[in-house]
Amino acid sequence: MKEEQYIKERVDGQLNWYSKKSVTNKKYHLWTRGLVIVFSAIIPFAAGFLETHKNDSTTYLNYVIGVLGMLVAILTGVSALMKFQEKWVKYRSTSEALKHEKYLYMTSSGGYKNADDPFHLLVTTVENLISKENATWGEFMNKED
Repeated sequence: MKEEQYIKERVDGQLNWYSKKSVTNKKYHLWTRGLVIVFSAIIPFAAGFLETHKNDSTTYLNYVIGVLGMLVAILTGVSALMKFQEKWVKYRSTSEALKHEKYLYMTSSGGYKNADDPFHLLVTTVENLISKENATWGEFMNKED
């Protein structure tokens, strides 16, 4: 594989993939956490309103409180199970590490400046980063909280 093709297909492809996955997981994390905060704040308010207005027209609030409590539990569980925050941070750090290596290589800086074969050093470094991320992702997804 030629240098240009490797950078375009492998390095840029992985950069884009990790960046997109990072953005997606960040969105999911912020949405689930935000909804948990909002729903958790509404529950005591609704319960207080229910307590001060005990009549038949407010019995629907019991259902609202129950549903909100259930949603808080579901969103908290899904967020913990899917590990949105952890994946967001891991994908972002891998993306930044790949970008860092690409720029060092393209500017002949760092370890690439005096390397006998800078392209093969880039390939080795990039593949090690990707392999390491894949290995830690597997460990991390199997880890019990």
